[in-house]
Amino acid sequence: MDRNDDDRLAGRLTGDQPEPDRDGMGKRLLYMVLIWIMLSLSQTVLTLITVVQFIIMLVNTGERNKRLADFGTDLGIWMAKAARYQAAASDVKPWPWTDLD
Repeated sequence: MDRNDDDRLAGRLTGDQPEPDRDGMGKRLLYMVLIWIMLSLSQTVLTLITVVQFIIMLVNTGERNKRLADFGTDLGIWMAKAARYQAAASDVKPWPWTDLD
């Protein structure tokens, strides 16, 4: 990943975010439980694409599948945004409540 990609990823994680509506604590708890379930599923998906990407690289003598790598990047960014919401570092809910930049 070159320097421009790092800058773009940093912008997606910590750049301009939509101004969120402040939710009550009960509603936030509901969102946190739903996001926790989604994070658990995303870890399974990440494990699956890791194994598939490794097999592809074995078969293609080290060449990775770009679409799978890009999906992994997007998934990682979503997971980071979800973790920021879970840890109350951000009030911006991740996709599907906001756009998946």
